[in-house]
Amino acid sequence: MAKITLQGNPCHTNDDLPQVGKKLPDFVLTDRTLTDRTLDDYAGKIKLLNIVPSLDTGVCATSTKKFNEALSERPDVAVLVVSADLPFAQGRFCSAEGISHAVTLSMMRSRKFAKDYGVLIEDGPLAGITARAVVVTDANNKVVYTQLVPEITQEPDYAAALAALG
Repeated sequence: MAKITLQGNPCHTNDDLPQVGKKLPDFVLTDRTLTDRTLDDYAGKIKLLNIVPSLDTGVCATSTKKFNEALSERPDVAVLVVSADLPFAQGRFCSAEGISHAVTLSMMRSRKFAKDYGVLIEDGPLAGITARAVVVTDANNKVVYTQLVPEITQEPDYAAALAALG
């Protein structure tokens, strides 16, 4: 269990992020076409998981746009944006914001991803959705970088996440 804050008020996640050096847990998440996706769908690619509470918030939208832009010329990197938003809302967001490289994935069918990745908020006003986090893997799904953002209203450390991509 990790302690984070929302506007300075403490809340907790269910566990810790996947450990650096370990294999990333598999997942089943839903894309904008209502197709379930797993890690195998991104086999052979470096992965940057931008885990956000909701794309309807400014910080989540900003991080998605920044990672999309920064990695738009990196076909070897799968930018996966995971949130509790419905795929329809994710699709509208991507269309409105010109998000073309990042792939949005929804937890609409299960919170198993949030539990397995240690980002499920267990208490406070955002209980039931994810904390803000970034996880980077190599092409073999080995975790090379993680950040659980300590204050939900803050942006992740873009420079550190991008540097971890190599």
